[in-house]
Amino acid sequence: MDKETKPSKDKKEALKEAKAPKVYQTGTENKKPSVKKNIRKKKKIKYVEHTRSSNLIFSNRELGWLNFNLRVLAEVEDTRNPLLERLKFLGISSSNLDEFFMKRVGGLKRHVAYGISAKSSDGQTPEMQLNMIMKKIPAMLKKQRDCSEHLLKELKKKGCEVVAFNDLKEAEKKYVNEFFDTNIFPVLTPLSVDPGHPFPFISNLSSSLGVSLVNPHNEDEKLFARVKVPRVINQWIAVEGTTKFIHLIEIIRARLSDLFPSMKVVGHVLFRVSRNADSDREEEDVEDLLAMIEEELRQRRFAEIVRLEIGLCTDPWLKTFLVEQLELKPEDIFSMPQEFDLTDFSMLAQSLHWIDEKYSTWSPVVPAALSDPLLSIFDAIKKGDILLHHPFESFSSSVERFIRDASVDPDVLAIKMTLYRTGDNSPFIKALIEAAELGKQVVCLIELKARFDEERNIYWAQELENAGVHVVYGVVGLKTHAKTALVVRKEADRVRTYAHIGTGNYNSATSRFYTDLGLLTCDERITKELVEFFNYLTGKSLKQDYQHLILAPVNMFTKFKELIHRERDHVKAGRPGMVIAKFNNMEENDISLALYEASQNKVPVNLLVRGFCCIKPNIKGVSETITVQSTLGRFLEHSRIFYFRNGKENPVDGDFFIGSADWMYRNLHARVEAITPIYDKAAKEKLWFILQSYWNDTRQTWIMKSDASYERKQKTTDHGVMGVQAELMKMAVQQQHVTEDDLIKEEKE
Repeated sequence: MDKETKPSKDKKEALKEAKAPKVYQTGTENKKPSVKKNIRKKKKIKYVEHTRSSNLIFSNRELGWLNFNLRVLAEVEDTRNPLLERLKFLGISSSNLDEFFMKRVGGLKRHVAYGISAKSSDGQTPEMQLNMIMKKIPAMLKKQRDCSEHLLKELKKKGCEVVAFNDLKEAEKKYVNEFFDTNIFPVLTPLSVDPGHPFPFISNLSSSLGVSLVNPHNEDEKLFARVKVPRVINQWIAVEGTTKFIHLIEIIRARLSDLFPSMKVVGHVLFRVSRNADSDREEEDVEDLLAMIEEELRQRRFAEIVRLEIGLCTDPWLKTFLVEQLELKPEDIFSMPQEFDLTDFSMLAQSLHWIDEKYSTWSPVVPAALSDPLLSIFDAIKKGDILLHHPFESFSSSVERFIRDASVDPDVLAIKMTLYRTGDNSPFIKALIEAAELGKQVVCLIELKARFDEERNIYWAQELENAGVHVVYGVVGLKTHAKTALVVRKEADRVRTYAHIGTGNYNSATSRFYTDLGLLTCDERITKELVEFFNYLTGKSLKQDYQHLILAPVNMFTKFKELIHRERDHVKAGRPGMVIAKFNNMEENDISLALYEASQNKVPVNLLVRGFCCIKPNIKGVSETITVQSTLGRFLEHSRIFYFRNGKENPVDGDFFIGSADWMYRNLHARVEAITPIYDKAAKEKLWFILQSYWNDTRQTWIMKSDASYERKQKTTDHGVMGVQAELMKMAVQQQHVTEDDLIKEEKE
């Protein structure tokens, strides 16, 4: 960072305070916990001695994330997965790595630039963490490269050959050249650099070809030009009359001389930049959050570069020129695994219609409680709580229907929703607009700060406001991540409230490949408090005494600690105790310390954590009863379930909760989250079955070791073993034969 762009001393101190990771400690915030010695009696540790950060009991978040991406790459290597799905997994691993650099590496580099030296849970400074990351990345890039080369060989065996331009026959070259002249050449815009043309802006994650040129009449002066690879054109071109595919970049590279007539092309290099997406927004005094987010989106385009990926370079001068112009350091430069963006593999998979090399088509079933076409959804909910499990059960015929029916029901007085990521052409937006036009009271909280979805959310916020919907942007300083909807309905005897509380976004597209849970209920214990929760979001409610809902940042952190301590006390008193939690990621030191203490008192703790987990399991005398597993599959594991046995003889009688929060510092302290208890007996039994199915899975599951590495739960490659997601699909079909596709067909007829 240039001196001119560095923050002032006061600004620097403010940024330190705002951006530094929070201090974790046991006890109250105002009291420093006493440090006791480890006292061993009969090989039992009574107390885990800890500092505010320790690599003895916490693993590193960033390395944990990289380990997760290695598990994604393992799905690429697993030949039990269909070939085209393995291509998609490789694309996912690359997209994951892009986001990791933009958010995590970008954030750490910003900490270093601002002089922030706060340590991570495992005692690492930002500089130390960056060093750790940079040591791990080369091996991951090599694995990506090896996987891509292996997949290309397998594709060739199956009849799809990815070729270079020079490997084409003359007739094939003729076809590709004609395609270039007609479809590609008019779109390209070469930009040269000279005294009259400054170095062009390189947009985030765009692939470009850097070209070195000389004028034949003055070969002593070398010039640089940039050709951006357009994304508006299909990246894979099928060579007519063959089973061959050629990448768009390969075609452009072969025709570079046509872009610079009469100039001599000396060399070329494929390159790609990743820019920092870590925000240092300060919104406490912001009067217009919408304007602030719009400005941040404009600034993000010009954010500092955190990674330069370089492909095959045929002129070393090009690499030197790029590094100088982009003002990068050697540690910012990485080799590309392939001569194209690996996420393009997903496009190639879509271009190939090999049914046997894809997952079998899955159509979610209609939940049994909602399968009677003569029963209104409100009458169905009044008969009992409905626990939904997506994508095994239809999102369209349950959650979408709930809001869609409410929007046109003449007895519905009001609809209130929180929207985090809702997607394009959202049926929820259309339903809310229709409800407002019909005169209903409609309130929608749209989270403008949903990273990478800000632009879409700004658009929908403005559309809703134009239709008369009351749009709010949440609590200042907190990101609203809760997944909640409330419907107020006038009925014969009274006004009744109905609610949906879920673990995933109100997004129809992702509902088909994310596993999530949702509860439809009219239980007043829940709905009355949900009314208060919306008052907190839209007004200035300071209600703290929630008895049923667990809300962040109101009572969630303290409630979870109390529930864990309760299990400890049950076991100490000789009663059954157990903690099971399923979520995406874990990094909250106080919760971890509470779990360690529970483990030292022999409480079984089973954690199903898809991504990174900073707790260390199976450490002698510390976490011997803690087990951590991670499940990956065709659907992205996204559901959050929390279980506490609460001394009950029958485990199903224990306490179950579902909601939007992970056990992360940001979720428990710096976001608005909602978790609901599950009271219905049948719903509890369903959740217990789900948890046991995941815990006993041997096909898709990994076990975390005490050193924070992972190993497959089952090392065999037996193709006959069915994974937990396939089992749940099978169970769903057995229990309900009406599918979402049947419903759509019926509506069309």
